[in-house]
Amino acid sequence: MKKMFAAILVVLSFLVAFCLPSAELAQAQTGSAKKISDIKIKGNKAVSTATIMNKLKIKPGDAFEELALNNEIKRLYATGFFSDVFVETDDREEGVLVIFTVMEKPTISGIKFSGNGRIAAAKLMKKIQVKEGDLLDFNMLGQDVINIRTNYTEQGYSNAQVDYRIETDPDTGAAVVVFVIDEGMPFKIRKIGFEGNKSVKTSELLSYMSTKTAWWFIRKGAFDEDVFKEDQERIQSVYRSKGFLDAKVTSRVEYSEDGKSIYLTVIVDEGKQYYVGDLKLVGTLAFPEEDVMATLKMKPGDAFDYKLIKEDMDNIRAFYFDRGYMNAEVDLQNKYNPVTDKMDLIYKITAHEEVYVGKVNVLGNTKTRDKVIRRELRVYPGEMYNGERLKTSKERIYNLGFFEDVYLETVPTDKSNVKDLDITVKETKTGELSFGGGFSSVDAFIGFAQIRQRNFDILNFPSFTGGGQDLTIRGEIGSTRTNYLLSWTDPWIFDLPYLFGFDLYRTEYDKSGLSGYDYYERRTGGSLRLGKDITDNLATGLVYNLEEVKLTDIPDDASADLQAEAGTNTLSRVTWNLTYDTRDNKFSPTKGIVTGMSLENVGGFIGGDKDFVKGTVFLTYYRTIIEEVVLELKGRGGMAEPYDDTDKIPIYERFFAGGATTIRGYKQRSVGPRDSRDGAIAIGGDSMVIGNAELAFPLYKQLLRGAVFYDVGAVHTKAEDIFETSGYVMGAGVGVRVKTPIGPVKLDYGYPLSDNHDDKKEGQFYFSVSHGF
Repeated sequence: MKKMFAAILVVLSFLVAFCLPSAELAQAQTGSAKKISDIKIKGNKAVSTATIMNKLKIKPGDAFEELALNNEIKRLYATGFFSDVFVETDDREEGVLVIFTVMEKPTISGIKFSGNGRIAAAKLMKKIQVKEGDLLDFNMLGQDVINIRTNYTEQGYSNAQVDYRIETDPDTGAAVVVFVIDEGMPFKIRKIGFEGNKSVKTSELLSYMSTKTAWWFIRKGAFDEDVFKEDQERIQSVYRSKGFLDAKVTSRVEYSEDGKSIYLTVIVDEGKQYYVGDLKLVGTLAFPEEDVMATLKMKPGDAFDYKLIKEDMDNIRAFYFDRGYMNAEVDLQNKYNPVTDKMDLIYKITAHEEVYVGKVNVLGNTKTRDKVIRRELRVYPGEMYNGERLKTSKERIYNLGFFEDVYLETVPTDKSNVKDLDITVKETKTGELSFGGGFSSVDAFIGFAQIRQRNFDILNFPSFTGGGQDLTIRGEIGSTRTNYLLSWTDPWIFDLPYLFGFDLYRTEYDKSGLSGYDYYERRTGGSLRLGKDITDNLATGLVYNLEEVKLTDIPDDASADLQAEAGTNTLSRVTWNLTYDTRDNKFSPTKGIVTGMSLENVGGFIGGDKDFVKGTVFLTYYRTIIEEVVLELKGRGGMAEPYDDTDKIPIYERFFAGGATTIRGYKQRSVGPRDSRDGAIAIGGDSMVIGNAELAFPLYKQLLRGAVFYDVGAVHTKAEDIFETSGYVMGAGVGVRVKTPIGPVKLDYGYPLSDNHDDKKEGQFYFSVSHGF
């Protein structure tokens, strides 16, 4: 035992004696660690030394470490500038010299195409990313090969092969990229047939396919095998959405004898159609089962539809979300019941706890003040989250017109039942300095100049932006019309929820057959406006307007009604209006209504040369019939009645119809009462009813839309005649709307369906192009 203990002591003594010098040596080396004395770069020609040095993290004076050099090599490779990088070191008295030697990727001096007989090089050049002067990037070249081949496939050359080769100049090192193309034979799809589709019509299945047959010069009928496979998967999904859960879709491809045409056959094995059996809700519901069940579209006995089931799950989540249960979970279990031969659906719901609003943060607004955004919110800190109010808040912020996008995101906090709300906006241009010209079928040529800032702030010098006010200064000079306008509106005057604004204007109409005016009219005046939002959708306003109206150049044979208004009159007017608006988007509505009324008093207790009252009502309804196809139904009517010293409503205050904005198919202001002597001059009426129905649909992406419309209406001599069924005229037609950089272009063709006095029954074109507001 003693011998063993002695042996252990000897071994320990040996280890201590061996390790101590090593530790001291390590300490000595650490205390005198090598430093980097300098860094050199070699081999670079196109990429500057300064650029390379900026990519490195090590600097002269840093401690020298081998591992750090490996990281620097990786960092230089990652720049994409070099095909090879290696490093050398030289120990010197003053430290370690580090030398990086790089081999630069060659610069592309030219791009060529070989074998492209059918598609011009200029068109192929637009499909690639590499450019002359760039460093050679093989990843980008690989993507360009795919882009070129895709282009050939779209043109019908589905067998085209594309590769590339690099031709390097040994003297300069520059590279010429040559895309080598084997076009192969072009194929055109002549027929697409179906077999086995007993439950779904061929026409419906074809509508789901991207693959199309060739048709004149409009469709090339190009065959893309990958796209055709995606079509088959899509058709299979359609069948499964209709309850055919076992459906399988295959295909057969046949070629013509000359090898130029393809005949496709889609083969459907429908299998069995499954139906929904029992529907159950389980878990922690937090609400009565019948309330949650009412959100489901799928009913027992319906065909099993995955798409509809997903919508139902979303509806359940939305139901809980709208009531503050933002963490609610919904899972689905579907089981086949062999007894009923149906699929039973069980929705498992875990409501969790209610979630409350924490902080509300506004992000991304560099110009617009926070308060302009916050005053549109309908969710507040400390309140329980409400999905409908969140949606309303987003719509109200977007409808300001100051932002391209509005994002609402809930952010977890240290409390499970509290989430902060981040509102991120992406600002758009709200100011415009525009000038130019346009043409319309009503006003002929018109030139304009305008300064407008929709996010104006009169107190924010020198940018004058960010306050949510609207300032417009505009002038128009045209063949038949001249307008000048200065308008300013603050929707929250003095930070109170009241709208205030004013307008100063002058409007002149020349005598013109195009405009529908048979005399010269000039109006000069101003308005003061006051408004208030009663609810999120209901608003009211009060307007006082004082204007001078001057009529001259009245024909000698004009009607007595028109002759009586010759000269200058002053109108003092006060108007009350009420508007109810539920549109989803004020600029491009797809659903909702906007309706309202206005009552105005001219003269009487507020002075002026004329005394009468006028009332108008309007209603517009929007609904999306199918995706991007929007139905617009519009109705409006009005009545006017003189009183006190005024026997008749002045002709310039009467109702007129006919033309681009009322009843298309008829000349401007031509519908309604005419002069009794010759029946040629329109004199307007004291009441009007107009109805419009228009269906708008996309023709080309977001740029071009088509429309079909039907208009009906009447103008009556007296106010009480508004309820008469006689005198109505109808028109119908088609139109296109085009978005252009200078503004919207609108072209309608309307045809009169009713006789209108002795006017010739012929169609009318209505064309307008101008700047957009």
